[in-house]
Amino acid sequence: MNKYNEKTSIKNWAEDDRPREKLLLKGKNSLSNAELIAILIGSGNQNESAVDLSKNILNSVNTNLAELSKLSVKDLMKFKGIGEAKAISIIAALELGKRRRVSDIINKKTIIGSKDVFEFFQGILADANYEEFHILLLNRANKIIRQFNISEGGISGTIADPKKIFKIALENNASSMVLCHNHPSGNIKPSNSDIKLTKNIKNAGELLEIKILDHVIIGDENYFSFADENML
Repeated sequence: MNKYNEKTSIKNWAEDDRPREKLLLKGKNSLSNAELIAILIGSGNQNESAVDLSKNILNSVNTNLAELSKLSVKDLMKFKGIGEAKAISIIAALELGKRRRVSDIINKKTIIGSKDVFEFFQGILADANYEEFHILLLNRANKIIRQFNISEGGISGTIADPKKIFKIALENNASSMVLCHNHPSGNIKPSNSDIKLTKNIKNAGELLEIKILDHVIIGDENYFSFADENML
């Protein structure tokens, strides 16, 4: 075994420095994000251990997992030591985490306020590079019936058709709904078109007796609520 292998092989690290062994001995919560990623990739490169390489990847996105999930296979393969298989493993793990979060909320969540809406949609929209418009359908007890992606647009806008929105709501026997879309720029201030669209959908909902509880705009780690700002 050459000097590189002796230095970087996980088998030769101190026991506390081995991510797999650390997970077994101390539990999953004891591991840092870099250590968890190191388990996924298994090995580093000639100059970095798996953990050091993982730290390098995380540092490139300011240790923000939402930003990490935006990277493509090609983006990840730019890091020395990350091939296609390792890149796919990282992306798949992040996607599973996102889906679990959404599933947990659907199974147990009653929508009480804008924070609940943000927590539901952040996992869905946090890594979106384009605007997406979604609706969250609720029953009379404000429990989630189902979520729908109404449209996907460009970097600066998307189109939401009220006819399509209420067709879906009626088909699913929704009593109320929440509107949500993202601003990839991170600027959560509603545009004039956002305000006009919200008003039009709210008015249509009143005619059909389907109440619009809120319209939430998500940008990175922040959100804007029309309900909280008394704009509904």
